[in-house]
Amino acid sequence: MTDATTSLPPIAILGAGSMGGAILRGLVAAGLTDGGVIATNRSIAKAAELAELEGVTSVALEAHPAGNTDAVAASDIVLVGVKPAMVPDLLAEIAPHLRPGAIVVSLAAGVTLDTFGRHLGDDVATLRSMPNTPSLVGKGVTGLAAGPAASADDVAVVRALFETVGAVLEVPESQIDALSTISGSGPAYVFLLIEEFTRAAVRMGFDDEQARLLAQQTFIGATTLLDSADVDPAELRRRVTSPKGTTERAVAVLQSAHLDDVFTAGAEAALARAKELAAGS
Repeated sequence: MTDATTSLPPIAILGAGSMGGAILRGLVAAGLTDGGVIATNRSIAKAAELAELEGVTSVALEAHPAGNTDAVAASDIVLVGVKPAMVPDLLAEIAPHLRPGAIVVSLAAGVTLDTFGRHLGDDVATLRSMPNTPSLVGKGVTGLAAGPAASADDVAVVRALFETVGAVLEVPESQIDALSTISGSGPAYVFLLIEEFTRAAVRMGFDDEQARLLAQQTFIGATTLLDSADVDPAELRRRVTSPKGTTERAVAVLQSAHLDDVFTAGAEAALARAKELAAGS
């Protein structure tokens, strides 16, 4: 396998939709498509959105039905990004066309490594990943769980791939669904908070444009400050919260809403759905 510290081998992204597309664009932005990337989508319109990316061959399956098998036959790393319900059929389709030593990486929520093993064979190196959409701007975090046939070198090259779009956390597969409820779904939680913060600003008398600027830039600034700080969020919150001041009063109201319980309940609901997906429901 190609040395992961210097370059990446040929890659196929089967189902380069929201998540697969984010990874693809991250690879392009990092300048790591020299080995060649083949991305497949069902429709011509979707494929056209990726056709101009440097180093990328974008294939529409409605025009080239053998696009997935052709992509697999030309690649050393295969990312499976189709919807979870479509994964078993896709694996059965591509299994005879995998290159010797190929690594197959799942992007599909709720689909277990056992499912990949049953369709591809126990000797194929498989990994289960859970990236999130900030990978599009190089600020993602990806959970990575290795299957039994994946060697240390296999894990290293896949880790290098995902590190082009953010941080990587290696975990056992038993933790991957729980991880998905935090980092995978987490951006949606943040966007929801920004939506509600913006609505609060409108109710305080700001117009829509002003409210959006106030809410979004406050979140961007706060998270940038957190990223550059050497203390945890609780300490930063305390520094902003003057005793008997306005922020202290607002924080007390927010804490009285039991946000800890709300966020835990949300994460648990996401985890329950992940288990349903794994069970095929």
